[in-house]
Amino acid sequence: MISQDQSETISFLATPAAFADGTKAVGRKETHISEIFIGETHVFKLKRAVKFPYLDFSTPDLRKSYCEAEVAVNRRTAPSIYIGVKPIARKPGGGLEVGGSGEAIDWVVEMKRFNEANLFSEMAKNKKIDRFLMERLADNIATFHAATEARTDGGGRAGIALIIEGNAKAFNENDGDVLDKNKIDECIKKSLVELDEISSLLERRREGGCVRFCHGDMHLGNIVLLDGEPTLFDAIEFNDNINITDVLYDLAFLLMDLEHIGRADLANVAMNRYMDITGSAWGLVAFPLFLSLRAAIRSHVAATLSGISTDKSVVPQLKKDACGFLQMALDYLAPPPAKLIAVGGLSGSGKSRAARTLAPLIGARPGARVLRSDVIRKRIAGVHPLDRLDESGYSKEMTEQTYQAIYDEAHAVLLSGHSVIADCVFAKPEQRQAIADVAKDAGVPFIGLWLDTGPDVLEARVTKRVDNASDADARIVRQQLEYDLGEMEWKRINSSGTREETDAFCVEAVGP
Repeated sequence: MISQDQSETISFLATPAAFADGTKAVGRKETHISEIFIGETHVFKLKRAVKFPYLDFSTPDLRKSYCEAEVAVNRRTAPSIYIGVKPIARKPGGGLEVGGSGEAIDWVVEMKRFNEANLFSEMAKNKKIDRFLMERLADNIATFHAATEARTDGGGRAGIALIIEGNAKAFNENDGDVLDKNKIDECIKKSLVELDEISSLLERRREGGCVRFCHGDMHLGNIVLLDGEPTLFDAIEFNDNINITDVLYDLAFLLMDLEHIGRADLANVAMNRYMDITGSAWGLVAFPLFLSLRAAIRSHVAATLSGISTDKSVVPQLKKDACGFLQMALDYLAPPPAKLIAVGGLSGSGKSRAARTLAPLIGARPGARVLRSDVIRKRIAGVHPLDRLDESGYSKEMTEQTYQAIYDEAHAVLLSGHSVIADCVFAKPEQRQAIADVAKDAGVPFIGLWLDTGPDVLEARVTKRVDNASDADARIVRQQLEYDLGEMEWKRINSSGTREETDAFCVEAVGP
């Protein structure tokens, strides 16, 4: 596993003498493949002399090559962070220096230091991530994926099969005192069964441009709020089977990581915003396997790090994490059955908040696909969810097209095994019947909720909205109050109280 003794280099980089920026004390972090040394303004990242089934850093030449590759791939999203590659050189007197002209005994990536408190992993711990920031992150991920090169030489059935094979090898390299071998065997077996079931979908996605040169390691610790923007960094450079992959497999790491820290709500927000922007919900059938593989990777990485970490105080937590991630990997492969929930009501009734509240609780992880008419309408119009539409965007024809798009996408998602929440006004009886028919055609349970509140509350709520996909204002509310709703057969929810009260009513109405 470890091929060379790097202790001299590590000892040197851990001293202020390695830095030329006034560093007085060097911070240090380690992963299973890197040693990171943090100075006053700069950071040096040393690749460990290790060899695993999925990477080979065993020689200085290989480490140099992968340092150069790391800088190149990460300048796509974080050019201001990645400065370049520098040698660790032997001085004439026998000591070491960074960037000297002597013999290079190793290589480091030089990075500009940022405020570690702005890492999304730290912000999540401190409850500084809300849905608005998560939506911006999902927007940036969608933009990044769209700009990257589409590939047909990775991903698909073969690419995912290699990931499962790599997981199996990595699990087998652990000495067995951390993870339950029976659970490992069960996880690999179920992953292969799931792969067989979705192989044709994976191939259609590969041929359809959904396999791209992705990030590959998109967890919370590799995202930072930089100059006010969620920024991806530390992308994978050492294995094309990891970074040339399906965009939804790339996204799955972020979603799994959010669920692991107990923020299923944010995972659902990120998934839905990404789907809203890209229209890629047809790939949801692959999510149970994609999420499971991501959890399995974190499991064997944590198990490996528990055996090589120099900080023995973190070993118990690493072992606990390894076991927890393995259980997550198994749980993802046993999703609950799908259902369709429709949430209707006039603008300002609270239906979109109710949909967001219910979505993380419903069906396969990371929860239900929320189809909001305000968002789908704008996707059809070719604009961002927060852009305003003129009156032509709300014509009778556009409204009919929007509802039909919701029926069609809901049907496709339900057939993929995922649940759906349809968030629309649903003022007409025929609209309510049409969405109920979608559930019937897909063979899944249906629940219709109608949120009710008074005119004054409706107008006050729409007037206060910010960063919202809805263009409705008080004038629209007054128009809607004139609607003839017909017989209301859905469960009525009083949404005039607090948000928490409405949430509780909705959860109770939906049931287990």
